[in-house]
Amino acid sequence: MDGVKPRVKVPATAAKGETITIKTLVSHPMESGRRKGPDGNILPRQIINKFSCEFNGQPVLAIDISTGFSKDPFFEFTARLEESGTFKFTWVDDGGSVSTQGKAITVN
Repeated sequence: MDGVKPRVKVPATAAKGETITIKTLVSHPMESGRRKGPDGNILPRQIINKFSCEFNGQPVLAIDISTGFSKDPFFEFTARLEESGTFKFTWVDDGGSVSTQGKAITVN
């Protein structure tokens, strides 16, 4: 996705069984397809329509997103960890563009 910048905040370490907070923010205009541009024509819909998170290949969270979300969608959620591994975050937009980001965490 052009001009899209995903940001993810995951702690570097956690205790076994600890519940951690994960925060994600992705820069995206989230154009609903209902707004008019400066020329008076309707701007085409262009939104991130799916967000997902996996940990070591197992699903943690999956969200279908609609035009009701504002630009630069932010998600905050928790996960309880029993082992070290890597989170994989994926955003998909209407044009089929995919952005991914990974974050590793060590569980003590």
